Amino acid sequence: MMKRVRFVPHLMIAVAMLLFLHVAHAATPGDWKIVYDKTGKTLHLTRPSGNVDLQLFASYKWNGQLITTKDYAGGTLAVKSVTDAFGKGKLLQVTYRDEKLPTLVQSFYQYPGKDYLLTDFTLTASSGSIASNYMAPVNIVDMTPALGKGDNRALFVPFDNDKWIRFQSHPLDFNTLTSYETTAVFDGSTRKGLVVGSVEHDFWKSAVIMNKADNGNGYALTCYGGAADSTTRDLLPHGAREGHLIKSPKVMLGVFSDWRTGMDAYGVANATIAPRRPWKKAKPMGWNSWGVLEFKINYEKALEVSDFFKENLQPAHFVNGDGELVIGLDSGWDKFTEEQLKEFVRHCKANGQMAGIYWTPFTDWGKHPDRTIKEAPDYKFKDVYLYANGQPQDLDGAYAIDPTHPAIEQRMQKVSALFHRCGFQYVKVDFMAHGAINADKWYNPQVKSGIAAYNYGMQLLDKYFGDMYINLSIAPIFPAQYAQSRRIACDAWNKIKDTEYTLNAVSYGWWITNIYQFNDADHVVLQKATEGENRARVTSAAITGLFITGDDFSKEGSEEGKAKAKQFLTNAEVNAAAMGRSYRPVEGTGEHSEDQFVLTDTHGNTYYAVFNYTENERSLPLNLERLGLDPARHYRVRDLWSHTDVDATQTISIPAKDVRFLQISSK
Repeated sequence: MMKRVRFVPHLMIAVAMLLFLHVAHAATPGDWKIVYDKTGKTLHLTRPSGNVDLQLFASYKWNGQLITTKDYAGGTLAVKSVTDAFGKGKLLQVTYRDEKLPTLVQSFYQYPGKDYLLTDFTLTASSGSIASNYMAPVNIVDMTPALGKGDNRALFVPFDNDKWIRFQSHPLDFNTLTSYETTAVFDGSTRKGLVVGSVEHDFWKSAVIMNKADNGNGYALTCYGGAADSTTRDLLPHGAREGHLIKSPKVMLGVFSDWRTGMDAYGVANATIAPRRPWKKAKPMGWNSWGVLEFKINYEKALEVSDFFKENLQPAHFVNGDGELVIGLDSGWDKFTEEQLKEFVRHCKANGQMAGIYWTPFTDWGKHPDRTIKEAPDYKFKDVYLYANGQPQDLDGAYAIDPTHPAIEQRMQKVSALFHRCGFQYVKVDFMAHGAINADKWYNPQVKSGIAAYNYGMQLLDKYFGDMYINLSIAPIFPAQYAQSRRIACDAWNKIKDTEYTLNAVSYGWWITNIYQFNDADHVVLQKATEGENRARVTSAAITGLFITGDDFSKEGSEEGKAKAKQFLTNAEVNAAAMGRSYRPVEGTGEHSEDQFVLTDTHGNTYYAVFNYTENERSLPLNLERLGLDPARHYRVRDLWSHTDVDATQTISIPAKDVRFLQISSK
């Protein structure tokens, strides 16, 4: 027996209802359809635009067993309108019931003009409560039909930026691959791609796991909440969500003609749910003491650095749109007296600069459990550790601290009070992932997962430091709403390998610029490197977002570093191309990192940076079409470093360990 149901445009969906098979036909091209496959007991997602054809089901762990929607006899359907932060759309809910299982309600959210759906599900106990530490809204039987046959790739996205971890574009020849929070699976030639990822980060650490089919044909894909392994810095399993009703993470699932557009859309979707932390001033530019001085920083040197910028760089184009710089003290500032800190801030302000400082709120570097916490003298450090199997958790040489312990709020109160008394406006907070790891328990009994504890701690950070510019250093990518910027990778200094490492994260993580105001390329160091390496390192900062330098500009500092700063930090055309937005990769098929990046500004100018990470000169044609430009048009191409025009029809040569940075504009 067949029954036909027609729904309104933009949500054409059909589902099995007990013994009936309901089929919906799209009223307009581009509409999604979801049809229940009675044989495979999966939801069949199709969309004419993009030739989308995927089979999907949901799964969760309960009482030690993996349960899927296939284990239910059938489902019932409800469709209604929805209005939320994404706009007006349609919500379809499929309810699965079974006498022996929790009631499962899977929701699909669709909005006009979007190339993606959002989906999540809830579990409701028949009585009492339910607990699960694994909930997967998206299980795709085979993801490859969304791609076609070509240079198919899968993106690895790390959970955080610690330990010099790297993003990676993997050819689709692996047996299994886990990416954290999100992935893109795409054809490197056509750029068509499937983008999947969690857009909620209040309780779950999420991941996407891709497994090659047993028969060698195709790949299954699962996006789930409950990731916990060495890459998330965890020794313990993910905590369980508990209650009469519990909810999975909400996941975005989309198919895009250009996977880069899909990753940008993924970033925007996250920021729609948790908006970016606002910043009304121009992007920060300036200096951080860790680049070269490190623990050698002192009061006198800090003042001398401030003066060097005032006298040599600020008058020569190294300044942000507000005519201001940040001069930041990193680790080692605790040698200053409070009066010296105040005088440093006053000195910076007189020089047209904003003073910055540094802190690590979730770490104990001393690792002395019986030591009294200075800012919370009623407690010892052993009271605040995050324990795993009864032992303190050591990450990067520091013990991890429980963000929910009242001593941590007391520390934040005292430290923020000092920073405010001194007049600091910018704070770099570091080693944040320590506060996100799973533990035996947390001080606050309502907190049941590492990410929930991290959110608790970051809300405290917002409470006490919220009027300052907050720049995260070592930190998870998500949640992102607590800071204006985050360092896109780990430490980077002066050599071409540092440029390549930073640009690895820009290559496959440029989209993070949609969840923070700015991506931070880390401190740019110029001394003890070639001029080509200097150009490449400065360009890498310009195309990443935040532009922070790091040489020792004190009176005793390297004369080479000072001379190179005057040479390479004062190029007005290069500095103007640093617009605070990360450039995106031209391709996505690099063995380690991409070497070509592009951005088009609001005036229609296209900026194109092509790097040479090797020891030998290389050349390539200027492929206007691949840059999104019309090859039939005539353009003016200008080299921003040499201030000369380039013939767009000729091959571009890039010297060893160097860069070509071009502006392409209509004639």
